[in-house]
Amino acid sequence: MKKNPPCVMTFSATDPTGGAGLQADVLTLASLGCHPLSITTAITVQDTSGVESMMAFDADWVNDQARTLLEDMEVAAFKLGLLGNVETIAMIAEIVADYPTIPLIIDPVLASGRGDALVTNEMINAMSDLLLSQATLITPNSIEARRLAFKDGDDFGEASLDECAERLLNTGCQLALITGTHEVTTEVINTLYNENGKVKSYNWERLVGSYHGSGCTLASAIAGCMALGSTLEEAIQEGQRFTWQSLKHGYKPGMGQFIPDRLFWAHDDELEYARFIHH
Repeated sequence: MKKNPPCVMTFSATDPTGGAGLQADVLTLASLGCHPLSITTAITVQDTSGVESMMAFDADWVNDQARTLLEDMEVAAFKLGLLGNVETIAMIAEIVADYPTIPLIIDPVLASGRGDALVTNEMINAMSDLLLSQATLITPNSIEARRLAFKDGDDFGEASLDECAERLLNTGCQLALITGTHEVTTEVINTLYNENGKVKSYNWERLVGSYHGSGCTLASAIAGCMALGSTLEEAIQEGQRFTWQSLKHGYKPGMGQFIPDRLFWAHDDELEYARFIHH
């Protein structure tokens, strides 16, 4: 019999553009060779420029979606994105707590690329108090890292990312990969931290343009690589490489941001890379 691909369960909101959210997670995981289990937390009205509105699902609906699948299928990794409301955050925290050996990758989505607020302060507090302590890895961009780290309303001013990471690691998460797309640097510098401080920096060529769903792609790719058997360190490296290639080959179907091409390897000139990522 053919070996089943590993299942990765992702919790997030829909994005009808296909650029971010559940659609980004599904495309990324399928591209890597995983089987995505997609739990809908909310539905959105958006285009490639920004989010116009969002309707969060009732937490019981989210719970029923996840529990039904977890009783039927073996899950190799969890990935969390936009979670909808405080009640759903609390419910998901209970779900993942029942599976402590399964890696948990959190992309703490707080706003759209345009800056549309997608969470409340109460949601940020719930995320920090209930979920971050269970995370294997969190992948905030620098804006998200500062807001999460200073969730109590402290003026973070020019707070360094090192200080933000220290505060985030104090919540109990194992590792934090803070991405540097929004920082003013020649290259994009993503920095990995653990409880002892900075572990490693990853330098990537800064690409021209603004991309819709890059954070979703990164967290899903790391979760997918772990599900496929990579160590956490390997998955962080491979997930970044996959994301950078997806952005490099991105396209612009609308009037807003570019959308990453998570199937870039299907192009003739990328077949060599396809063999690499499907090792």
